[in-house]
Amino acid sequence: MQIRDLPYSDPGDPDVRSGPRFLYWLGRNQLTGQLKSLSWGLMHQCAIAGLPLVVGLAVQAVIDGSRRGLAQAGALILVLGILIAVGDTMLHRTAVTNWITAAARVQQLLARKTAELGSALTRRVAAGEVVAVSTGDVEKIGWFVEALSRFAAAATALVLICVGLVLYLPSLGVLVAIAMPVLALTVLPLLPRATRRADIQREKAGKATELASDTVAGLRVLRGIGGEELFLGRYRRASQEVREAAVGSARMWALISAIQVFLPGVLLISLVWYGAALARDGRIDVGQLVTVYSAATLMLFPLRHFEEIAMAYSFSRPSAQRAVRVLSLERSTRPSTIDAMVPEGDLYDPVTGLLAARGQFTAVVCGDPDEAGRLAERLGGHAEAETGAETAPGTGPDVGKDPAAGAGTTTDDGKRTAPAPLPSVLLGGVPLDELPLDSARTAVLVQDKDPVLLSGTLRELLDVPSSGAVSPEDALDAAQCGDVLDALAQASLDTGGDPMRTRITERGRSLSGGQRQRLALARSLVTDPEALVLDEPTSAVDSHTEARVAAGIKRLRRGRTTVAFASSPLLLDLADRVVLVHGGTVVAAGAHRDLLRDEPLYRAVVTRETDDDIAASAAQDELVGADASPSAEAIEEFEERA
Repeated sequence: MQIRDLPYSDPGDPDVRSGPRFLYWLGRNQLTGQLKSLSWGLMHQCAIAGLPLVVGLAVQAVIDGSRRGLAQAGALILVLGILIAVGDTMLHRTAVTNWITAAARVQQLLARKTAELGSALTRRVAAGEVVAVSTGDVEKIGWFVEALSRFAAAATALVLICVGLVLYLPSLGVLVAIAMPVLALTVLPLLPRATRRADIQREKAGKATELASDTVAGLRVLRGIGGEELFLGRYRRASQEVREAAVGSARMWALISAIQVFLPGVLLISLVWYGAALARDGRIDVGQLVTVYSAATLMLFPLRHFEEIAMAYSFSRPSAQRAVRVLSLERSTRPSTIDAMVPEGDLYDPVTGLLAARGQFTAVVCGDPDEAGRLAERLGGHAEAETGAETAPGTGPDVGKDPAAGAGTTTDDGKRTAPAPLPSVLLGGVPLDELPLDSARTAVLVQDKDPVLLSGTLRELLDVPSSGAVSPEDALDAAQCGDVLDALAQASLDTGGDPMRTRITERGRSLSGGQRQRLALARSLVTDPEALVLDEPTSAVDSHTEARVAAGIKRLRRGRTTVAFASSPLLLDLADRVVLVHGGTVVAAGAHRDLLRDEPLYRAVVTRETDDDIAASAAQDELVGADASPSAEAIEEFEERA
């Protein structure tokens, strides 16, 4: 896999049983790249290892006065120099390719999982953790994959050099061959402690980052309540804890590095002392001593890769574990038994009894905003759950599933009652959670109460998968985005006044709340799904704009099923049918004005009546009843309540 071939057509099915298994899966899927890097690394390391032998021959040629031997040694040094340069260049190229392609594979897996889970992801994993995994953790995982092949080349080169020295000069080669494994394995007892300290540092750094993010996001509120200094003090303490943890981790790694320097130094001193004694006695030549000493010196370079692979693994293991925690999440749906298709028909929720007729504009009124949000998610195919069959602790369909889907209960014998899925929402009689994910998303689109705008130009924002029946211009017109287009055209001078080429900042922060809401609505209208579910689509605009937006939605979505959760009379009056949901059940349905006249609960939600207002209204209805004259007691009760 080359960088130019990215992204992967299929990043694969990862092994998410544990962090180390995930790292092994990554390495196995890059076996070709690892073998290339290993080959170039062996070429580089072995060429370096050949230098001491050639230098020893050159020294011996000088001592013997052999010009021919010196010329041959010079030619060999030139050849080895070329091999070292080529090997080092290609090793770096292939190793970095392994790094980037591994990071890209992990990012694609995370993006695929995010698209699969949708809004359920942030209910189960903090958004900050997902961002941390897709940025910093991906880099650490890529570092380990990249370092693995270089470590394998270094370890192989060390074995070959030790064997070569034993065959070349057994008296000194055996000493080097015994010392090298000791040098490589000496630091192993210190690695668990260094890893723990590194984990503590990352944990504290993550908490400090989360605290800083929350503080910045709520800065306006903090200023309003005078809590800036309080949160600033908390961040100071958190940052000091991060500093102390970082210093503790650095001390341990410094100790490991010091050992990696001290012990090789002891080896070289011992080698020179013993070799000099052998040369003085005439048992070895000076050239042989120079060869072995130079080889032992150069072996210290591949030996450093043992420390690097230990550091890379200690940092990548928790990163891989966090990636596994995200990638192991599953969409709580039943296996698909239906071919890929987009069903047509009424949108029906058997749990609440909500029916949105095909081709009609249905408004839903809920007294509880949280209930409205949960119902909107259900209509999008994100089913909740209820308690069901008994399972052993830690097993069953709830393991790794969405906690919002039901917590289950624990029986007297210690068994856990796993949540069983509630009946799925039906579109044209077809359960949404039995559809393939792509078909379900094409069939029903849910726009959240607080939709997110991605950075990029307005044209890129509206370039989304769609039926092609609704143009971006028509969607912008229906969402009443004329003033937004004018503002974007004036905000950018390098686009020639074309608002479609104007860049929108991250999350649309340069726009007002109403402008962001209308642009998000236009994006949803462009997709033109079979059923569109809107959660408070006009909550951030004024009443005049709200009426025009509601009329635009009804006009553009004519013949398509549209469900809008709202409590604004302007929007409700334009709906073909209004449904009142209370306590998780549909309690009334009809035209807005009829419900306003006949349903006290509906009137209370829409007109924001208080309990006293409801009581007074009920008493008034009793007074003006058509079948009886008001009694003195009724008049007195009404006056007291009013």
